[in-house]
Amino acid sequence: MTGARDDGAAVRTIAFYLPQFHAIPENDRWWGEGFTEWTNVRRARPLYPGHAQPKVPGALGYYDLADPAVAERQAALAREYGVHGFCYYFYWFNGHRLLERPLDAMLARGTPDFPFCVCWANENWSRRWDGGDSDLLIEQHYSLDDSTRLFDAFLRVFADPRYIRVDGRPLLLVYKPELIPDIAATAALWRERAIVAGEREPYLVFCETGGRPVPASIDASVEFPPHRHHALWLNARIKGLAPGFNGLLTSYRALLAQSLERDVADAKRLRCIVPSWDNSPRRGLAGTVFVGSSPELFGYWAEAMVRDTIERLSGDERLLFVNAWNEWAEGCCLEPDARYGTQYLEALRDALAPLAAPGAAPGASRRAEAPYR
Repeated sequence: MTGARDDGAAVRTIAFYLPQFHAIPENDRWWGEGFTEWTNVRRARPLYPGHAQPKVPGALGYYDLADPAVAERQAALAREYGVHGFCYYFYWFNGHRLLERPLDAMLARGTPDFPFCVCWANENWSRRWDGGDSDLLIEQHYSLDDSTRLFDAFLRVFADPRYIRVDGRPLLLVYKPELIPDIAATAALWRERAIVAGEREPYLVFCETGGRPVPASIDASVEFPPHRHHALWLNARIKGLAPGFNGLLTSYRALLAQSLERDVADAKRLRCIVPSWDNSPRRGLAGTVFVGSSPELFGYWAEAMVRDTIERLSGDERLLFVNAWNEWAEGCCLEPDARYGTQYLEALRDALAPLAAPGAAPGASRRAEAPYR
């Protein structure tokens, strides 16, 4: 299996992949020795009666990504349920990389034989876990010189035969393009750099994480729920809410409905779905929780987005993203947990089945409850 072109009818599902499940010196210094994402996950507490925290992992357990056997198990599980590949977050701060070990080790080993691409997670790291400018741990600075060095690092990753491509072009995502001062010049620089290196121009995809429109020179954008969602405030409706809670409880069903209603004809847009969302393990009493997620609703959404992708796009551009494979501390993970097991993965697999081909109505492979009820 490689990242080469699939047949024209296939929808390739790519799940965002967080590598923060192994200890690094920077996190030891900032958060305490041995910190990983599991630290946040384990210390989470319920905010209201019935709030399913802390989340407990299922079949894969509290793994350490320093162990190469974990990558093999993740790839086997993802492949079994129809996930085409992972999109690794790539952390680069003016030449200083963070959390690079899982990706670099996978490249060096040549295993698992599972497609992948990268997304430059170009936001500040802060103690608030929000990418903002307060309580900074490490900061991004932008220049064309730095963009050149960054793209040279990308070129080494593109060379791997497992790298996901669109019509032969390496698929490259940028998480927060609106933060880059001259994005058009940066994109032009990257394309020129690729050609000089004997590589195809990258297929550039910008994540819709901000409010600015995507420049016409960019190949496509990808949705990034729950960004750009108009939240339905549910705080007053939830009884027994923890004292001091100043975050947001909102509706997963409304998130789904807004996605189905969205007019996506204004640009080349790749769809993205999220199985659930709850970042209270990171943000505590300031967290955001989407109430009401279920495998059935997620499956309904996935089927609708498969159909939309098939109708609007063709060939290698038929990509559907999932946020995310393993964002445990943000409550959005396809990996099995102790409560649902593999049910979210099963829902995704069913959505990608032949019943989701052109002509089949979303929801045909299951009796999902309609999102508007």
